[in-house]
Amino acid sequence: MQRDKFFKDVENLLHPNETLVKTHCAYCGMQCGMNLRVNRATNKIIGVEPRYDWPVTVGKMCPKGVTAYQQTNHDDRILTPLIRDDASLKGTKEGFREASWDEAYDLIAKKFSELQKKYGKDSLSVFSGVSMTNEKCYLTGKFARVALGTRYIDYNGRFCMSSAAGGFLRSFGVDRGSTLPWTDIHETDCLFLAGSNTAECHPTSMFRVWNVQERGGYIIVADPRETPVARRADVHLDLKPGTDLALANGILNELIQNGYADEEFINNHTNGFEETKELVKDFTPEYTSELTGVAPEKIIRAAEIYGRSPNAVVMFARGIEQQHKGVDNVSGYTNMALVTGKIGRPKSGVATFTGQGNGQGGREHGQKADLLPGYRKITNPEHVEEVCNVWNITPEEMPKPGVSAYEMFELMEQKTIRGLYLLCSNPAVSAPNLNFVRRAMKNLDFMLCSDFYLSESAEFADVILPSVTWSEDEGTVTNLEGRIIKINKAQEPIGKSKPDWQIQVELAERLGRGRYFSHLKTAKDVADEFRLASKGGNADYYGATWDKIDKQDGVFWPCKDANDKGTPHMFLDKKFYHADGKAKICALPYRPPAEEPDEKYPLRLTTGRVVYHYLSGNQTRRIQFLRDMCPEPYVEVHPDTAKKYNMDHEDKVRLYTRRGEAIYKVKITEAIREDTVFVPYHFGHEQSINLLTIAALDPMSRMPEFKVCAAQMEKVEIKKVQ
Repeated sequence: MQRDKFFKDVENLLHPNETLVKTHCAYCGMQCGMNLRVNRATNKIIGVEPRYDWPVTVGKMCPKGVTAYQQTNHDDRILTPLIRDDASLKGTKEGFREASWDEAYDLIAKKFSELQKKYGKDSLSVFSGVSMTNEKCYLTGKFARVALGTRYIDYNGRFCMSSAAGGFLRSFGVDRGSTLPWTDIHETDCLFLAGSNTAECHPTSMFRVWNVQERGGYIIVADPRETPVARRADVHLDLKPGTDLALANGILNELIQNGYADEEFINNHTNGFEETKELVKDFTPEYTSELTGVAPEKIIRAAEIYGRSPNAVVMFARGIEQQHKGVDNVSGYTNMALVTGKIGRPKSGVATFTGQGNGQGGREHGQKADLLPGYRKITNPEHVEEVCNVWNITPEEMPKPGVSAYEMFELMEQKTIRGLYLLCSNPAVSAPNLNFVRRAMKNLDFMLCSDFYLSESAEFADVILPSVTWSEDEGTVTNLEGRIIKINKAQEPIGKSKPDWQIQVELAERLGRGRYFSHLKTAKDVADEFRLASKGGNADYYGATWDKIDKQDGVFWPCKDANDKGTPHMFLDKKFYHADGKAKICALPYRPPAEEPDEKYPLRLTTGRVVYHYLSGNQTRRIQFLRDMCPEPYVEVHPDTAKKYNMDHEDKVRLYTRRGEAIYKVKITEAIREDTVFVPYHFGHEQSINLLTIAALDPMSRMPEFKVCAAQMEKVEIKKVQ
């Protein structure tokens, strides 16, 4: 086990008649280690103890993690299949009746078969998520392509990590979210954090972040808001939302002009430097300041600190990725590491803070519209044949590439897609331009939803199947480091709920495709087939057996065989995954946001997380403590802006864009730019900020531009609100 200076030999408290089940948190990509306390008499989860022995977080847990165990036996759990016979009630909680599994399966098989017989295989679609185990993510891709035979499958990672994936693939030829283990972070000399509210979104990383400064190192933060980590940063680059690429180009130019480029590394291990150098030379501190709003001296100082630091790590998150040029932003900031040679060695590199629990593994094994297990491309005949050999189908039977998540809703609106199988996702809250997305869901001929709570999206379903929580099943997930870890079952499923992998096996049998699935009796069976399907791909998990994961406290991919211990540090041999073995320094012309402020919409709207809620809030809004701490959304407004609009703290305002509107309580704070307003995105129905956001898509990742659009607001009289 890796034990660094933060490790303390602390024994967990074990109460009489209790068992501690070693596992990991259900929420973000940190996947903090925890022990679930299980009463042996009732077989019920009753509490949680930290895992002080877990090398990444050594006992640290956030408010969500401390209360995550309360999900499992919550009163809101769906305990039996539900059917709604009156389609006019779609979009509401009304009209559902209890049904048996047989009745629900019969109806689903009948409706799916009717639609495909009348409109073709591709009239069905699958929309999934990455808060599931690798095994479930893998089987969902197989279910869509083998059991349903449809090309239309995509997932909510398209709204989360797809730009990071696209940027890493372009720069390195491979998409592993971190080039180094988290246990290196506190040992570096400079942390450059771009678009990451780390203290709220990944708080159990903060002891390593603060330790950089405590050792005499530096923290640089690029963020429109003065977040908690920005408040203590050595340099806060307070840029306008949507201008990250200009900032990245400006800092890169400063690094080159001031002699911080590593010519030996550039010449031997990269392509594209001269073209990039020529492009960024126009990004002087003054010009970059005009575009970004950041003072020139801050840009100069940030480049000087990063350039002079012997080791440095560039880290980013959704702030730079959820833009219509998110892939360019990722490659732009990655350029800083490649030009200075600060990559391919310990204590230096590039990493993204993965948002969802299995955001890394969930994007690698076949849930994306164009990908197959092991990060294989569905457009590559050799890759298709390799997977077909595992699935025992012919290449001709493999569906073609589909479209991205948001584009699937466009096809629903057009009636190209008529049926939807939704699992582990809540797009009625998390997708952009929600008025359109909700109409598209209501337009479906038939919708199946698998969930353990009645989410806002489940309200559009004809059939809801009760799935289990993470603590009622087992399998693997891959954390934000690229470390494959094991989730363990702590109690039996409550009610009649079942794990999604079992639901898919049983549904495949009802659809007449059981011969491809019926051998999968346990989660371990799925894991073994999934490892085989990934073998030989860039994301090779074949050597990561459950036994090895337990013995090593996780296995970093790639892990190719039984003797391979995995790969904590990427590119130590200076070999990248492009055909010539070199990384790509990318020349990236600046593009402004898709929607700039104007006279009618003079403000910039940006969105993000708070520490008490996770994603769409479907899980965390039900936990009493978390709801008490953050019961409703709000809009952050700078004091000078509030004065201009004649607003006081806690006034109600109507915030609106070209796509929609919502009413929020005002939170006046100097932590936001005068030209920008911020709203957290964890809330549903009429409170959802995604009623206002824009669906401008990145040309490579198809990521919507959640992080910036033009907006306006007006004060609402209390009487009118009531």
